[in-house]
Amino acid sequence: MVVSSDGVGQLPIKLIAPITDWKEYYTGNIWHVKIEPDTTNNLTKVSAVDVLQLRGMDVQRLIRKVGECSSEFMEEIATAIAAVVEYF
Repeated sequence: MVVSSDGVGQLPIKLIAPITDWKEYYTGNIWHVKIEPDTTNNLTKVSAVDVLQLRGMDVQRLIRKVGECSSEFMEEIATAIAAVVEYF
């Protein structure tokens, strides 16, 4: 999942968080954000965005857009990132 804004920086790099399949034991983790599949995100199963594994990625490696998420969900992602870096 791309979590960086298009307006950040001039380098051709995006900040991304990997998406993995959901495990029930992720429930207590502040760094796993649960995401339900729907027609907007085009996921096929309940998944988790792992914000503990944020990384920069060259835009050339981003081959195709799979789906989108709501601004409310991006707020959840931002909150999880803030919690991981203890920005409160």
